Amino acid sequence: MLRHQGNKRTFRHNVKLASLLGVTAGFVNAAGFLAFAVLTTNVTGHAALFAERLAVKDWANAAIVALWMLLFLAGAVTSSLLVSVIGRNHRYAYVAPLLMELMILLILASGGNEYHGGLLQKAFFAGSLLFGMGMQNALVSLVSGSVVRTTHLTGTFTDLGIEIAQLFRREETERAVLKPRIRLRLVIIFCFMGGALLGGYLFRLLRYRAFIIPAAVVAYALVYDILRVRVKRYYRRHVQH
Repeated sequence: MLRHQGNKRTFRHNVKLASLLGVTAGFVNAAGFLAFAVLTTNVTGHAALFAERLAVKDWANAAIVALWMLLFLAGAVTSSLLVSVIGRNHRYAYVAPLLMELMILLILASGGNEYHGGLLQKAFFAGSLLFGMGMQNALVSLVSGSVVRTTHLTGTFTDLGIEIAQLFRREETERAVLKPRIRLRLVIIFCFMGGALLGGYLFRLLRYRAFIIPAAVVAYALVYDILRVRVKRYYRRHVQH
């Protein structure tokens, strides 16, 4: 799911990646909005908010919104650098960014109750989630060859619309290539929306402890990928021989 690249990567790998991390992003987006009144998985809305805060000369809030956008960017840069330094072909190159995201979610789950609406607290907690989602988005993009995006749906809906239109104008052989792409887009959309529904419901029920759920999903993705390699190696060495 995380290790395979290029020709070794299949539709099934991308579906697993999109479903697990799409649910995580949707959950964080909804729960983060309810917790801090901030969209915490993308920066599209923040650009408009930044301009609006500048227009009314609210310099403090404009600076915080600018910080959030930079933190999302910093997360993407950090994730890419970690993969680059460790090596894209290294077995555990993708573990470090997900471990950092996992730590951020656990910090929110354990320390979120300390949030009392202060401007600096809001900047820290929402900024932490934006940094984590920036890391996740860059990681998923690197792993899938820019086929999968999990932290926002704008590009996914656009691609889906283009590919649906192409179905009506392409030959049957070309449609066979388009159909898996459309299914993948639908998986991303439904998993993100499902995660958002779950995040909205569970945050109202559990408050900040709800962030344990996306943390558990990220932990599962890590453990699944690492253990799967070790189980396969054990099987080849001790069972096949």
